[in-house]
Amino acid sequence: MSQRRVFTREFKVAVARRILGGESVSAIHHETGIKRSVLYRWRDAYRKDGETGLRLVGRPAAAPGSTRSASSTPEEIAAKRIAELERKIGQQALEIDFLARAFKRVKEDRQRNAGAGGPASTEGSEK
Repeated sequence: MSQRRVFTREFKVAVARRILGGESVSAIHHETGIKRSVLYRWRDAYRKDGETGLRLVGRPAAAPGSTRSASSTPEEIAAKRIAELERKIGQQALEIDFLARAFKRVKEDRQRNAGAGGPASTEGSEK
């Protein structure tokens, strides 16, 4: 089993700048031996949040599924929870809207079909 490599923030910044400067991710991968997916993560984190974003890249400080890490303040935890709940409310609003429109269509179809009356076909009925 290979040992996990740890890179300094300065190294990550330099690599991210090289990628954003137009250098090939594959070339950097071959030069450093770092997985392409990791290089793309560094690039995206640097593009989004600058040098600060690269501190956050890597393994989480807390166990997976945990809502609290060692560096989270109660305000940060509350803000994350609020954002999570707001996303959930948005998803539910979309579902409710979809179901309301579907119910309306079914109701309109039933009313249209019920208003037709009479048999569907008169073929074969002799008087």
